[in-house]
Amino acid sequence: MTKIIFMGTPNLAATVFKGIIDDGNYEVIAAVTQPDKPVGRKKVLQPTPVKQVALDNDIPVYQPEKLSGSDEIKQLIELHADVLVTAAYGQFLPMSLIDSVGAAVNVHGSLLPKYRGGAPIQWSIMNGEEKTGITIMYMVKAMDAGDMIAKAEVKIEDDDTGDTMFDKLSIVGRDLLLKVLPDIVNGTNERTPQNQDEATISPNISKEQEQIDITDSAINIHNKVRALNSNPGAYAIINGLHTKIWRTEVISEENSLEPGTVIERTKKKLVIATGEFALAIKELQPSGKKSMDIASYLNGIGREIEVGQKIIE
Repeated sequence: MTKIIFMGTPNLAATVFKGIIDDGNYEVIAAVTQPDKPVGRKKVLQPTPVKQVALDNDIPVYQPEKLSGSDEIKQLIELHADVLVTAAYGQFLPMSLIDSVGAAVNVHGSLLPKYRGGAPIQWSIMNGEEKTGITIMYMVKAMDAGDMIAKAEVKIEDDDTGDTMFDKLSIVGRDLLLKVLPDIVNGTNERTPQNQDEATISPNISKEQEQIDITDSAINIHNKVRALNSNPGAYAIINGLHTKIWRTEVISEENSLEPGTVIERTKKKLVIATGEFALAIKELQPSGKKSMDIASYLNGIGREIEVGQKIIE
């Protein structure tokens, strides 16, 4: 039976991982994932989704803080796996590991060569793309630059968020990998080199990029809110308070007010001027509070907000 090492971290990876296990034609001999992270106010250590799947299936788990130069890398090389599969692992892989297996492939959340890097799904939504997808590719030393094995397109709907696209792409990635994995094992799959001239990069989202620039256009802000929902979340400083913005709506009407100024305020509606058009805030989460709809916010923390008031700098 083909021996596989699987490397991944979030839910998308866990779905792909479970698909390999449930298929029954492969022996997963190790799972490699990021270290457990503290979650919530009590900072309780929580296993990654991939680790949880591994534990549920009695598969050995490796969680090096840094893979390169670790004791774990030596142990993984000595396993002599037939295939190495990665999906949103979160670290660069040493060539010594890639070269130690018969084939090393990655399940990547974009239509390569566009959106190489750590946050392809988020950047696709933020940039207003109409479609994204999954690419199965060989791993090489350069980031996401290996020959492509297979692709599958997925439409980005107007109401899609980072979460919904991760869910969709996890299923597509699982099914596409299982479709081509037999040919990868046999060495009979197609290989298509990437056009390097068409390559674009989608780096991990920085803390600074999570903040909403209210002078930007309403559509760009709306796309950022969608892309970062629910992790890590876009935020604005509203009346001096750090506030996550979870849902918005673009109001395509011209106005002459300074960005950040309240255009309309009713019991159930809050519309803010932006650099172009306006934005209705539908759901938000002030620091230290639970997420709430705009009506609850305006009936509580935001009850003093008035039309003409600048509440976002």
